[in-house]
Amino acid sequence: MSDALARSRKQRAAKDVLCESVYRPLAHLVVLALLPLRVPPPAVVLASGAAGIAGAVELARGHLVAAALLVQLKTVLDNADGQLARLSGRVTLLGRYLDSECDLVVDAALFAALGWYADAPVVAALGFVALTAVLSLNFNLERLYRGAALDAPEAHGLTLALQRVYAFAYGWQDVLVERFVERRLRGASDQRRAAYHDRVTVSILANLGMTPQLAAFGVCTALGHPLAFLWVLLGEVGLVLILVLRRELLGRDVALEGQPGGIT
Repeated sequence: MSDALARSRKQRAAKDVLCESVYRPLAHLVVLALLPLRVPPPAVVLASGAAGIAGAVELARGHLVAAALLVQLKTVLDNADGQLARLSGRVTLLGRYLDSECDLVVDAALFAALGWYADAPVVAALGFVALTAVLSLNFNLERLYRGAALDAPEAHGLTLALQRVYAFAYGWQDVLVERFVERRLRGASDQRRAAYHDRVTVSILANLGMTPQLAAFGVCTALGHPLAFLWVLLGEVGLVLILVLRRELLGRDVALEGQPGGIT
């Protein structure tokens, strides 16, 4: 089991502790059950999305414990689809785009349900924007740390349609982060680039990914205070701002060290 679990692991620059310790092992049990049945990974993506939407419906109805449990089921299945694809050798562009877009739909549904339940639609909308921004920054800074470029492989049919939806929903965020970083590092030395793309930032952001977010959402909801998750998000936004400032200071210090008469 441990060998199969290792082979199904997605290569990342940093470790998501909660995901690796709890949700991936649970998802692996699902994968082991589905693998002999040759269930296509996109079907698991759709099942994950359905569980998330069901959680949003239960939240809107005020069934908080049921909503929390369904969101955790969504998270387990969300981890299982990628593990199943990698372990069975069926990683596809269609699955990649479908997974990302289902996540966005579920997040939107959960925050819409939160706004309905708490009669706070504006606050819930701001929470959705904050969560999307944190997740986008997590994805893009990890990608840039690895030196992976934005790519849009040739696609056809349904995959092409999903690719275009991805470009509309996420593409502008990816480009925005990349252009900001390029502008900050224009003409920078290799040392400054290395300092700017520091592992500490990537490691902290890795633990603010989708799995920890929905786990925190589930805990707040199960305890009867789903709006408390917005305070969690507020703290995350503050942490992200600190990390961004830290990157700027690290890059500036390295640049000063490289100047004549600079820091010694």
